[in-house]
Formats: sequence, C-alpha cells, structure tokens
Amino acid sequence: MSRPKIEPAHTWALVTGAGSGIGRCYALRLAAMGYNLVLVGNREEPLKGVIGELQPLVKQQQFRPLTMDLARIEAAEELYEAVGAAGIEIDLVINNAGIFSFCDVLKTDEEKIERMLLLHDMTATKLCRRYAQRMIERGVKGHILNMSSYSLWMPYPGLAIYSASKAYLKAFSVAFSKEVQEQGVTVTAICPAGVATDLYGLTPKLQKLGVRIGGLITADRCAKRGLKALWRGTRCSVPDWWNRLWIPLLVALPMWIIRPIRRYTMQFQK
Repeated sequence: MSRPKIEPAHTWALVTGAGSGIGRCYALRLAAMGYNLVLVGNREEPLKGVIGELQPLVKQQQFRPLTMDLARIEAAEELYEAVGAAGIEIDLVINNAGIFSFCDVLKTDEEKIERMLLLHDMTATKLCRRYAQRMIERGVKGHILNMSSYSLWMPYPGLAIYSASKAYLKAFSVAFSKEVQEQGVTVTAICPAGVATDLYGLTPKLQKLGVRIGGLITADRCAKRGLKALWRGTRCSVPDWWNRLWIPLLVALPMWIIRPIRRYTMQFQK
C-alpha cells in the first residue's frame, strides 16, 4: 500500500488535538499533501495559531477549526454531526487528542479517570465506528490513525490508568482494522515512546535535551513515522526500531527493580 492519490483541496482530513504537539505536525504534513483539514481541539487560540501557520503555505485548501471538549460521553456524536452539517466528507481521521497522567490510581480524582477513559477510548472508538461506516457507504478508501502509546508495555505504578487506556486503543485498532480492511478502510495504531511535546509537562529546555541524547523524538518525526505506517497499512507501529527492542524487557521487568524506581519517581506524581 502507498500514500493515497488525492485531488488537492478536494479531500478532507480530521485531526483531533490539532492545536499543538504531534497533532499540529500531522496538520502541517497533511496540508502539504493537499488535504483540507478539520482541526479539533479544546482551546480556540491554539487552533487559530495552527491555521495561521498553514494559510501562508497553501492557497487553495480550506481549514476549519472546531473547538470542542472531546472527553465527554456525547462528544463523538456532536463532532460527527457538526462536521456533517458543514457538508464535509472525511477520508482520513487522526485520533490524536490525549491526556497524560502520572499518578497512583488511589490519588487520582475520579473525574480525571473518567475524562481520560472517555477521551482515549470512548470518543476514539465512536469516531472510528462513525467514520469507517461512512467511508464504506461512500465507497472510498478511507484511513484512520489512532495515537496509542509505548506505555502500554509499561503497566507500572503511576501509569496504571494512562497505560491501560492506551493498551485498549491499540488492541481495538488492530482488531477493528481486521474487520474493515476488506471494505477499503485502513486502521493503524501508533505507539510512540517519549515525544518532545508539552504533554508530559517537560520544559522546552528538557525537551531539547531529551531529543539531543536520544531519549525523545520530535513531534514532527513522530507524525512522519505515523503517516508512513498508515500509508503502508501497518496495523500497529512503534516509531524507531530501537524502541521495539526494549519491549520484551519492559514487560518482564521484576518488582525488585520497579520498587526503587517507584520510590524515586513518587516525587513527580501529580
């Protein structure tokens, strides 16, 4: 499978969490390919900023910002209806919006637990179902990319909710891909390790240091690898081969190693 051939300024993609980080980079790359974009985020100003970056680069394409809180039970339906009411048909969906949490379950507010599970799992699942069904009805070769996480292989203290929510998204994406592939819809889960974004609360200086020493990859590199995996039809992809090498060790890490790490990292829980 190769990158779909599209007619520039006639094909629409939808990106959630598009106001910053990886979502912004997906938007920039898709715009460069000729896609019109629906950019979804929970804050208006960052979305306007991304559109401000895009407009000088292209002349014909359309960019629609949509401010919406996706961590709600009814969010997927509202988003789908709002896009449909605008007369827009989506050929590519990127479920990128996310919330990070590093905190023990017993110390995490129930509201935060609900919001994370709703955003990562419920909303993404419903959007996959809605848009895949519509792509099949229209007879187009559609694409859906879900941003999972490398942490699904790291069910460690403090990451219980986050890693579990991302594990669901990966498992769902792989199985759903097998259900809809023969009907022309490609579904891919991307599981990046550390990415230099504001998601983890790192300062710009620490992000740059992390990239320099190889502990983090840039948001643009992650977006590039994600789209490459999507065009190939890969069901699950971990950017950068060296991260894949660590997975068996991370899964088998014994408690006598985790325990001292936990004592140190407790100070960073919030």
